[in-house]
Amino acid sequence: MPANPTQLSKFLSFVLRHKPDSIGLVLDQQGWASIEDLIAKGNAVGTSFSRADLLDVVATSDKKRFSLSDDGQRIRAAQGHSVAVDLGLLPREPPSVLYHGTATRFVDAILSEGLKPQARQQVHLSADEATAYRVGQRHGKPAIFKVGAGHMHSKGFVFFIADNGVWLTDLVPPEFLMLSSPSV
Repeated sequence: MPANPTQLSKFLSFVLRHKPDSIGLVLDQQGWASIEDLIAKGNAVGTSFSRADLLDVVATSDKKRFSLSDDGQRIRAAQGHSVAVDLGLLPREPPSVLYHGTATRFVDAILSEGLKPQARQQVHLSADEATAYRVGQRHGKPAIFKVGAGHMHSKGFVFFIADNGVWLTDLVPPEFLMLSSPSV
């Protein structure tokens, strides 16, 4: 019987982003793991899935959380790591405005301190307000910030874009943030 895609996606996110050691998996410096090794170690700890199950999750994930190597033998999380990895992304010029979705309970702290990566390596930003709204909903009543990414870039801040289209930067100081009322 095929693995439950939602449960497998959550397992892969946990292992490839945060706790590869929880199953004895080792990621290389760029966050890649052998698919064969991942399947064997996952099955050994009771999360049974096949290569076909894994490839189905990668192909059908609406958030495109995972990337496959060109040779199809390795997998990694596209972004969102709390373990140290270097995704090898090249700096990119961002659009003039990006968005960040969060919960309303975090608004005051963000307006005061800016956006910080918290437990992750970098701050995640969306190219559109609708995506930011969906991200914010996952954390409670959503609030959306407009990020003056173009202005930040002109001041020397560096941006990257992950394989799945999520924009990444090290931090967003408060002066580049504006609370937006969602139109979604």
